[in-house]
Amino acid sequence: MRKKNDILLKSAFEESFADLLYFFFKDADVVFDFERGFDFMDKELAELFPDLEKKGGDRFVDMLVKTYLKTGVEEYILVHIEIQDGAIKNFAQRMFQYYYRILDRFEVEVAALAVFTGKQDQKQPSEYRKDFLGTEIIYKYNSYHIFDHTEDQLLSMDNLFALVILTAQKVSLSFKIPESELGEQRLGIVRALVESKRYDNEKIRRFLFFLKTFIYIENSEINGKFDSEVNLLTGNETSMGIIEAIKMITLEEGIEKGEYNKTYEIVKNLIVNTDFEISKVAALANCSESLVEKVQEDLRLGK
Repeated sequence: MRKKNDILLKSAFEESFADLLYFFFKDADVVFDFERGFDFMDKELAELFPDLEKKGGDRFVDMLVKTYLKTGVEEYILVHIEIQDGAIKNFAQRMFQYYYRILDRFEVEVAALAVFTGKQDQKQPSEYRKDFLGTEIIYKYNSYHIFDHTEDQLLSMDNLFALVILTAQKVSLSFKIPESELGEQRLGIVRALVESKRYDNEKIRRFLFFLKTFIYIENSEINGKFDSEVNLLTGNETSMGIIEAIKMITLEEGIEKGEYNKTYEIVKNLIVNTDFEISKVAALANCSESLVEKVQEDLRLGK
C-alpha cells in the first residue's frame, strides 16, 4: 500500500503542477510561463541516479520537471520535488547529490523542494553543510511539511494543490478516526473542489479518482453516500462517468472472477480513464507491465 500511495500522490502532484507552483512560489505568475506547459523528466532523473535503485531506493517518490520562465529568451528551470514520508539517513546529503548531478547534466537553474508527508513531529532537514580544511559547502533547499498549514488555511486558498495536501493530511490521520468521520471529511474536500467553480469536468474527474483511491474506505454505505453527493454536486449527467470509473477502479461492484480478472479490470479502467504510463498503471494495479501491454492490445482490437 505504501508504494501505491506514493504513486498516487506523485500523480496528483503532476496533475496539479501549475497549482503547486502557485502554492509554493508567491511570484509564480511573474516567474513562470504557464502557457508553455511542463515536461516531466522521470526517465532523465532515473538515468542520473541508476545507483539509487540498486541500493534499495524508491524511484517513485521523485519528480524532475522542466518549466519555462518569462524571460523572452529560451530559458528554463528544473524543479526537483522530493516526496518523503519516512526518516531517511543522510537525507540532506542526498538532496545535495540531486542538485549537483542535475546541474552538471543540464547546466540550468535548479529549484529544489522537499515535501514531507509523515507524522507532525517528523524531522524536516532543509540544508546540507560540509566543511573541511577551509572548504565549505552550504546547500539550502525549500522544505515543506503537509501539516505546515491548517485545514482552514488550505481550504481558503482556492487552490487544487492545497486540496491534494489536505487529502494527504487526512490519510496521515485516518488511523485515529472512524470511517464514518473520514467519509465526511472526504466529502468536505469534494464540496470545496466543486464549489470553487475553477475546474472543468475532466479536472474534477481526475481529482475524484485520486481522492477516493487515496482516502480508501471499505464501507459500501459510506461510499454510496459519497457517490450520491458527487451526483448532486456535479449533476447526474456529468458525474456518471466519474462514478462508474471510480467504482470499477476500486472494485466496489464486487467483481469475483479470480485475482487475474480483478487485476485485468483494474488495468483496463486505469488505461481508459487516465493517461498514466505503463509503469505507473502496473504499479497501481500491482501487476506486470506485460499484462498492461496485453490489456492495451485487447482494447485496441476491441476485445
